[in-house]
Amino acid sequence: MAPRILVILGQPSAHSLSAAMAQAYRDGASAAGAEVRFLALGDLDFDPILHQGYRAIQPLEPALQAAQADIAWAGHLVWVYPIWWGGLPALLKGFLDRVFLPGFAFKYRPHSALWDRLLAGRSAELLVTMDSPPWYYRWVQRQPGHRQMKKTILEFSGIRPVRVHSFGPVVRSSEATRAGWIAQARALGLRAGGR
Repeated sequence: MAPRILVILGQPSAHSLSAAMAQAYRDGASAAGAEVRFLALGDLDFDPILHQGYRAIQPLEPALQAAQADIAWAGHLVWVYPIWWGGLPALLKGFLDRVFLPGFAFKYRPHSALWDRLLAGRSAELLVTMDSPPWYYRWVQRQPGHRQMKKTILEFSGIRPVRVHSFGPVVRSSEATRAGWIAQARALGLRAGGR
């Protein structure tokens, strides 16, 4: 059976390095024979604010219902986004707040500090661009965005392994360097599609 891969572009702009890398990954995975679905968060119509937290049910817009169905379908989730102010773009965080809900991504156990990881059985890959040099983000800033996405969101929900690929610094990168990163994204897609 062909791998089922969902590529999620968490950068709001369709005309960005992240968008080009997401498309390259998608093309590589498709060329390798994977079934690939693509989700561009900037194209979705939804309220990114979880207004009442978990105290009240906030109905999911059709776009978010479809996104949950795509996540449930996929065996491998690929998240492509930039680091802004050390963390996730607001649109991506809002999407996660609205979609990774109790009953879908996790479930607390009654009278216990433990929880059920409802998205277990899936793996993930993060392709993350940044203006900081990746070594600086790792050793000086301690990777707050990577830790949040990997540990406290995806692995909390049972998704593992989660591989992180950092690309930067973007701010002064040459066209050739950016083309190299896009080629790397395609190669990663080829590898994932050939599982």
